[in-house]
Amino acid sequence: MIKVEGLTKRYARTVAVDNVSFEVQKGQIVGFLGPNGAGKTTTMRVLTCFLPPSAGTAQVAGYDVLNAPMDVKKRIGYLPESPPLYPEMEVSEYLQFVGRLKGIPRGDLARRLDEVTGRCAIGDVRNKLIGKLSKGYRQRVGLAQAIIHNPDVLILDEPTAGLDPKQIIETRQLIKHLAGDHTIILSTHILPEVEQTCEQVIIISKGKVVATDSVENLTNRLRGAETVAVEVEASNGAPEAGAVLQRLEQVAGVARVLHRETKNGRHVFEVESLQGQAVRPALARGVVEAGWNLVELRAVSLSLEEIFLQLTGGDAAAGGVQ
Repeated sequence: MIKVEGLTKRYARTVAVDNVSFEVQKGQIVGFLGPNGAGKTTTMRVLTCFLPPSAGTAQVAGYDVLNAPMDVKKRIGYLPESPPLYPEMEVSEYLQFVGRLKGIPRGDLARRLDEVTGRCAIGDVRNKLIGKLSKGYRQRVGLAQAIIHNPDVLILDEPTAGLDPKQIIETRQLIKHLAGDHTIILSTHILPEVEQTCEQVIIISKGKVVATDSVENLTNRLRGAETVAVEVEASNGAPEAGAVLQRLEQVAGVARVLHRETKNGRHVFEVESLQGQAVRPALARGVVEAGWNLVELRAVSLSLEEIFLQLTGGDAAAGGVQ
């Protein structure tokens, strides 16, 4: 649905996007993740035909952004970081105006208006002035204008920027509900945004793509070794933490054991294996054969924050071209 190959965008001596390539399949929600200044917004602007590429190609819904920009624009819905709203217009008036701009036949416009106001949960404010709405409602109206023509592709640039926690949750749920019917690429520098919303992540740093995969696969690729949380009962005559730690260290394939805490009658340990070693079955046997009660044993994944920092070298650029 979206295919980008060797995409480059230069501004004078600055290379904002440098030989970027990725694909997004139909119906997916993909997070485009990177620090401020990484090149996310520039890439979005090329995909939406606001900027021409300096080199490379980008296709959206089968149409090239350089050779067929009008065909691309007909098939995308775009929500920039600041929604393109007119505060002096009522919500329904504005959406009708946008619908006409996007070529919706007059006979279908009322039906599409009802559908998007229901889907974006703005039916209760459709007769209110946009300038009187909260930021959360304005964001929903922005999403409604992006989907009113039922586009194949939705491109959302920082869709929850500036929202309060309740509004962020509501916007994330709405984006999830839009998946399947629409292919969604969501640009953000907020890590939980991707972790809780997206099926796949594209990480960009200093204009270059440094990873494209699911969060789970990235975790496996980067960690290599297995990390396991082990909880052993610590009450009613159970062993001291030191005895459990020593026993866990003796398990074949274990590289390191850390005692995290003793709390609520439990010793909690973090066990890291050697490269390529799966140690969970042996850990369970070691605890049970010692006569201790195994409360919990679970794999510990890298957080998206840890993945991001590893891949970008801790880059947290505060300025520059976005």
